[in-house]
Amino acid sequence: MIDLLTKLQTCVEMGKINQASPYPPAMKGMPGAFELAKEALDAGVTPQTILDESLIPAMARVGEKFAEGKIFVPQMLLSAKAMNEAMKHLKTFFLCGDIQRKGVFIVGTVAGDLHDIGKNLVAMMVEGAGWEVIDLGTDVPAEKYISALDAHPGAVCGMSALLTTTMSNMKPMITAIRAKHPETKIVVGGAPLNAQFAAEIGADAYARDPQDNINWLNSLAS
Repeated sequence: MIDLLTKLQTCVEMGKINQASPYPPAMKGMPGAFELAKEALDAGVTPQTILDESLIPAMARVGEKFAEGKIFVPQMLLSAKAMNEAMKHLKTFFLCGDIQRKGVFIVGTVAGDLHDIGKNLVAMMVEGAGWEVIDLGTDVPAEKYISALDAHPGAVCGMSALLTTTMSNMKPMITAIRAKHPETKIVVGGAPLNAQFAAEIGADAYARDPQDNINWLNSLAS
């Protein structure tokens, strides 16, 4: 069992998505995250154990390596995709409550902004860190966040913007969200943002990268 979990963790960390995946070259032809997650379940490993002892540690290590400059966005995306392949086998267990989530994270790219690579990466890594993720997509108005919060009371919101012209939409969106859900915690991120801007618009936090986002979320759940 331990060997299976270790192999799965390695696959996620290295970005080995499935057996057909040619990356990384040293693992070509070997089972990937998709196959090993199923094998672990078939062997009787609980879904919670797979999440806690393989997927979450793997994605945490990926985040650490990115923060240290040891890997870059393409490698992070491969790891996130590998994690998602493993998660396909666990989805039903989340839905029936067999796996405990840390909380709900609602994320989207702000109104007027169609960029989604950074937002998608954050969503995948946050899910791998044990959170339920509600991805609202791109060009998301405040009303969509409010509707999602109506359905998921107490959820945390994340907003992304890649353009200086769209980051200005964040403040009125935060104001509208807080008018309906005043206790909502909100984190913002994106290339043109910084911590000072986040404070000025009333956000609770600024995340410079996905791991920064996860660390802040986990501080709320602890």
